[in-house]
Amino acid sequence: MSLNHVRPWRNIYRRKSRQIMVGSVPVGGDAPISVQTMTNTDSSDVAATVAQVQRAAEAGADIVRVSTPDQAATRALREIVAESPVPIVADIHFHYKRAIEAAEAGAACLRINPGNIGDETRVRDVIAAARDNGCSIRIGVNAGSLEKHLLEKYGEPCPDAMVESGMDHIRILQDNDFHEFKISVKASDVFMAAAAYQALAEATDAPIHLGITEAGGLTAGTIKSAIGLGNLLWMGIGDTVRVSLSADPVEEVKVGYEILKSLGLRHRGVNIISCPSCARQGFDVIKTVEILERRLEHIKTPMSLSIIGCVVNGPGEALMTDVGFTGGGAGNGMVYLAGKQSHRMSNDQMIDHIVEQVEARAAVLEEEEAARPAAE
Repeated sequence: MSLNHVRPWRNIYRRKSRQIMVGSVPVGGDAPISVQTMTNTDSSDVAATVAQVQRAAEAGADIVRVSTPDQAATRALREIVAESPVPIVADIHFHYKRAIEAAEAGAACLRINPGNIGDETRVRDVIAAARDNGCSIRIGVNAGSLEKHLLEKYGEPCPDAMVESGMDHIRILQDNDFHEFKISVKASDVFMAAAAYQALAEATDAPIHLGITEAGGLTAGTIKSAIGLGNLLWMGIGDTVRVSLSADPVEEVKVGYEILKSLGLRHRGVNIISCPSCARQGFDVIKTVEILERRLEHIKTPMSLSIIGCVVNGPGEALMTDVGFTGGGAGNGMVYLAGKQSHRMSNDQMIDHIVEQVEARAAVLEEEEAARPAAE
């Protein structure tokens, strides 16, 4: 019996959307919400770009976007695509011919911005290239680059203008019998983005890519994205997410997963439940958690770990986690395994011991998962 069945207040009912393919990754429908990021290397530097793509993929990125501002970038894209472990989205602005070149180079998806891609004739040429090369398309509306006629109509960027821009371009794709597309309506203002996405979700059944654009640095951008994306995801809106941070793309992937994990929408790696620490703590909780986060990054199996400084909440939290450690006295604490009290461990040996226990538990869970289809 699933936890959501037992506790219906935890359910999130996702908006029904069509499913498309971005390379090998299904987007929309009943597919898992995918996590995306974007490289920030010089795209003509194949080695640097591929290395960054690989780091993002190792962190869990399902799809990676690469900017293709010039012909040098689209020439390099063919090799980047060939060496990438995940589908590559080509980011297109201003020059529609770059989209055609990117499609021919093997991009899985073309991101086009309605505000600067050009007239309908150019969009039709991009559609033809996408169709001929098996690409999908993302219509990427941005509040900062809306079409001139919409700014004149509405006076300023606003949710209505963003949705109208997106729907106008959906019409162009559909009029040309092209349906392998997803859409985003991003803004740096959380309220504007949320309102635009809610209206968009009612206006189309296309898969929706979520993002709060130009969210800021690691701390501020994480908070802004968690508020904006978290609320939309809670309402069931969103089929892919990208957290836009002025930080390493790997951090974007980590934050994206944490947002999804907090809502029970994706499960990957170790979910650490830890206290903020106080004078009751039996060990240095903050330092311990920092070390464990680094040392457990290699674990991909979904599982939970509780690190609680004292016995006020420690035993209760440990009952609901795969592995737990609760601080006690005299320089040691209690280890919990599979929700049950197991044994005591000294504080000076606890980190290595916890890593060993997590790795062992992950191996058991992996075996159980591997055996499940055969049992069914």
